[in-house]
Amino acid sequence: MNLLHANDRAGEFPPSYYAATATPLKPFPVLKGQLSADVCIVGGGYTGLSAALHLAEAGLRVVLLEAHRVGFGASGRNGGQVGSGQRQDQNWLEARVGREDARRLWDMGEDAKALVRDLIDRHALPVTFYPGIAHACRSAAEARHAHAYAEKLARDYGYTQIEPLSQGAMRDIVGSDVYHGGDLDHGAGHLHPLNYALGLAQAAAQAGAQLHERSEVHHIRHGAKPVVQTASGQVSCDHVILAGNGYLGGLDRKVASRVMPINNFILATEPLGDRAARILSRKIAVADTKFVVNYWRLSEDNRLLFGGGESYGYRFPDVVKTVMKPMLEVYPQLRDVRVDYAWGGTLAITMNRMPCFMRPAPNVMSASGYSGHGVAMATLAGKMMAQAVQGQASGFDLLARLPQQRFPGGAALRWPLLVAAMTWFSLRDRLGV
Repeated sequence: MNLLHANDRAGEFPPSYYAATATPLKPFPVLKGQLSADVCIVGGGYTGLSAALHLAEAGLRVVLLEAHRVGFGASGRNGGQVGSGQRQDQNWLEARVGREDARRLWDMGEDAKALVRDLIDRHALPVTFYPGIAHACRSAAEARHAHAYAEKLARDYGYTQIEPLSQGAMRDIVGSDVYHGGDLDHGAGHLHPLNYALGLAQAAAQAGAQLHERSEVHHIRHGAKPVVQTASGQVSCDHVILAGNGYLGGLDRKVASRVMPINNFILATEPLGDRAARILSRKIAVADTKFVVNYWRLSEDNRLLFGGGESYGYRFPDVVKTVMKPMLEVYPQLRDVRVDYAWGGTLAITMNRMPCFMRPAPNVMSASGYSGHGVAMATLAGKMMAQAVQGQASGFDLLARLPQQRFPGGAALRWPLLVAAMTWFSLRDRLGV
């Protein structure tokens, strides 16, 4: 089964709050016939759209192919959080790559956040960046670790935008007794993810990139001049950029063996009115420390957008039931609330939870597996691949040097192995281990 078609209608956005409130963008045409390009990009999410924009601005001939609509995948369905640093913290990175490269990776994360804000401002994208992400800790030990880590970032990296929060301070912000404190990162933020993707698409098209929707790639013929084929056309090019992330499927087995698609879910309540201030007292986003993370924020019309729960097969489960359980653990006072939207999407993880940057062939690059940290990093990945096409590959090569293990068991066994692992971690969370 193809994840591109397992849960969604062809060429349509899922019935999400984001789709209902998106700034309209006229569909791009289906690819028909033969085209020639300097670069062909497969996938119209943040990675592909950022690459298309930066390549077109550099004067290259760019064709982007999207199977459904730009922003259709994880880029248009996620929690909208623009986090600091990398998916793994600096302690983890220092232990594995050394202080110098860990510093470069931290700076890269800061560049990624700055790039998001710069693109919003420079291209007048139809989206607002709201500062602030709170990290809510489920135990006192986790809260102490969060406070110590904030001190480390200030001392070793000069990052002073994290405010430690006591248990009482966290309760005042999130309106829940579940958490034992944590921190508030004022340098991080959140946005409307689909409007951000649509804005990037519009900017890329205005810069001269050719974007084609409803143009699913089914085969790539590799060689000195790769040919990217769809049902109704093909693109002959000098370089290929793979930007399908969790929806890449079998287009490249080297990437697929290291990048695992998983499903995550979000619901949007009815507008909460005066109750909203008792759910979140500030216009920030929140993520907690569960292994399967809960994350939430208020929409501009004061709905609670709450994400939680995962599944590891092709078909989505009952999304409302899946997300209501963790939401009511945090906010039992919302038991009577009406749910107006509920949707799922497919992201991708790696074994080490760091993004997977690869060159599957000399003239083919891939970036994927952002592991829930993709809004900023995927945007930067697109820019770095655009730079690498032009011979400036230092950023891409740094991430490509990170060792990425294959998932054990191959395509047949990695799903059940992951389910077993996630079940264990879920039990650990419930027992407070």
